[in-house]
Amino acid sequence: MNLQVKHEGEFQYIDEGEGEVLLLLHGLFGALSNWNGVVDHFSRNYRVVIPLMPIYEMALHKAGVPGLVSFIEDFVKFKNLSDLTLLGNSLGGHVALVYTLKNAAKVKRLVLTGSSGLFEDSMGGSFPKRGNYEYVKERVGYTFYSPETATKELVDEVFDITNSNAKCLRIIAIAKSAQRHNLGKDLENIQVPTLLIWGLNDTITPPLVAHEFNRLIHNSELYFIDKCGHAPMMEHPERFNSILDKFLAKTQVGETAT
Repeated sequence: MNLQVKHEGEFQYIDEGEGEVLLLLHGLFGALSNWNGVVDHFSRNYRVVIPLMPIYEMALHKAGVPGLVSFIEDFVKFKNLSDLTLLGNSLGGHVALVYTLKNAAKVKRLVLTGSSGLFEDSMGGSFPKRGNYEYVKERVGYTFYSPETATKELVDEVFDITNSNAKCLRIIAIAKSAQRHNLGKDLENIQVPTLLIWGLNDTITPPLVAHEFNRLIHNSELYFIDKCGHAPMMEHPERFNSILDKFLAKTQVGETAT
């Protein structure tokens, strides 16, 4: 579906459907389009909201996990949202976790997929590398199990980002911030029902990371998707949506994860 980006105040966002709010947070090199399959499926029964995080534009001294959490807090307040189901991929999962720890009363459920916060191999350790299209193509492909998921449009977008010095500085600052803000000691304080959907072939946040999240978040359940990398909602949208559908239905009637 063609997502309609709305502009209001300092915010750009997607807002589709009506009902309970699913607030979706993209990753470091993510985009609103990463969630196309989720929006298409869930906007029939839910209000799906995706703020575009200011990863490449935010003030350099604010470029980090705390700055992004503050941005989401401002957005939620601006849109007067509550009873959130927070979905985060990669860095977006990290932001969702910290937001939940700080604003537990506003969060009803948490969904993490390929989340940072414990450990992540930051695109092979040396990304971004400027001016080398084939290298960028290889690194973007590293995100997925099936390289064809890394479309030319996606590779071009990341290549353009890495060719901007200002954007690279922010990416590096945010990546370092994510590594500093390890949540291992805080996850036991997450009380809301939490769903973990992980690619079995994720090389950036490997399966052992998913198991550790599952161990540390008491009220959590974990599902793996085979032949899938770091972005299950992009690589296997139907399977991702099916798992999420069941979780939303189950937690709606007050059941808890096991």
